[in-house]
Amino acid sequence: MRKIVILIIFIFTAAWLPAGDDHLNCFSIVAGKDATSDGSVLLAHNEDDYGRLLVNVYKVAAQEHGKGDMVVLKSGATLPQVKNTPALLWLEIPESDFADSYVNEYGVAVTSDSCPSREDKPELVKGGIGFMLRRLIAERAQTAREGVRIAGELISQFGYNASGRTYIIADPREGWFLHVVKGKHWIARRVPDNELAVIANCYTIGLVDLSDKKNFLGSPDLIEYAIQRGWYDPKKDGDFDFARAYSDPDDLADMKNILRQWQGTNLLASKSRELDERLPFSFKPKRAIRLNDLFHVLRDHYEGSEYDLSDNYKNGSPNSGKNRTICTESTQYAFVAQLRDWLPAEIAHVAWICFRRPDSNAFSPWYVTADQFPDGYGLSNAADALKNHFSPLAGQALEDSGLAFNAFARLSEMVDKQYKIRIEKTQKLWRNHEDFLFRDVKDHEKEFAYLLKTNKTVAQKIIANYFHNLEYNKWFLALELLREFR
Repeated sequence: MRKIVILIIFIFTAAWLPAGDDHLNCFSIVAGKDATSDGSVLLAHNEDDYGRLLVNVYKVAAQEHGKGDMVVLKSGATLPQVKNTPALLWLEIPESDFADSYVNEYGVAVTSDSCPSREDKPELVKGGIGFMLRRLIAERAQTAREGVRIAGELISQFGYNASGRTYIIADPREGWFLHVVKGKHWIARRVPDNELAVIANCYTIGLVDLSDKKNFLGSPDLIEYAIQRGWYDPKKDGDFDFARAYSDPDDLADMKNILRQWQGTNLLASKSRELDERLPFSFKPKRAIRLNDLFHVLRDHYEGSEYDLSDNYKNGSPNSGKNRTICTESTQYAFVAQLRDWLPAEIAHVAWICFRRPDSNAFSPWYVTADQFPDGYGLSNAADALKNHFSPLAGQALEDSGLAFNAFARLSEMVDKQYKIRIEKTQKLWRNHEDFLFRDVKDHEKEFAYLLKTNKTVAQKIIANYFHNLEYNKWFLALELLREFR
């Protein structure tokens, strides 16, 4: 009965909200190395940002910096650059503060989800830090734990200048959720190796134990500050709960967040949970997690459940309904970082990237350490992209047929126009394509490992050509579907 009441309240409330009203509803999953079928750590993410945007992928080369070189934050504040920065894979959405993702050559991956806090008196130094935080993590960390520590130091130094956010940081050994509050407070928790953690735009760390250095890192005055602000009363509230103390109360109770986290958890967990029960920070999976298990979740619209308001697509596209789904109208890109420590460095870390909505496009592998990335997947070069990140994007860029993202974006838009008719054919094509890739990549990586021992220079060229061809083939298939749907 309580479940029915919650559903009625949710539908009634959603009816007053325009589709896409909350346009920063990202979604992320971390799977620990003992929870996956191959022993890799997996980080899955849907990046949601409203509007017709552009997504670029850049290879940022490893660099040596001179004495006196400085990093300039968006606010104008500066800090010394480190001597050496590693090579990076950079997923960029121009003009956006909080939409980029990175994987560096050490296999440290970082992305984020908006998580509004209740902080209204933040301590900021020289405008604080925001946009550059994830890049500095990627440029300076050789492990996820080190990335958390670096982020904590920067937040403590400058203060975080957005309402609140969770940075998801992973490497081949472990994954972390780092909750950041506007100002100088933060908490991070490690995902257990044999479990998964899901997040959908609200803080998920509840109980905190800063004495457990293996699993928690954070601001030392976290509890004292919450007491001072009146957000936590030890006598009345019992054990300190970070999410309840620091979250924007409306955000914590928002069904758009609760329903997506509940769905992601139940799709993967060994134990199903009721919608009205407190969801755990992490949980054990129903079986060893594979890449396509996470692809499936990132494509989800509550199909087959009472929360699918499209009625099996009879009411049109599920991406633009009143019910906020995991894959949705504003999803600009998705990826699953597959982070492995038993393979040669040249093939150990792979970002399986899907452009625009994953329900109507496919994932394919990008090797992080490849010297070059395919042409047509970036508007310029990596250096110019960073320099001009906040410059207005030329309107013609969104119509440029020489940019791959535009083809994938148009395909998602064309499928949405006649969703029920077109999605079955589209998904069948991409399912066959991905099934082929799983087998083909596995076979080729055995060859690559052998070639890297024989002639590393030649092997690196072969690896780059291989995944370039896979990506171009995906682009071609998208164009073929577009011709058919016109």
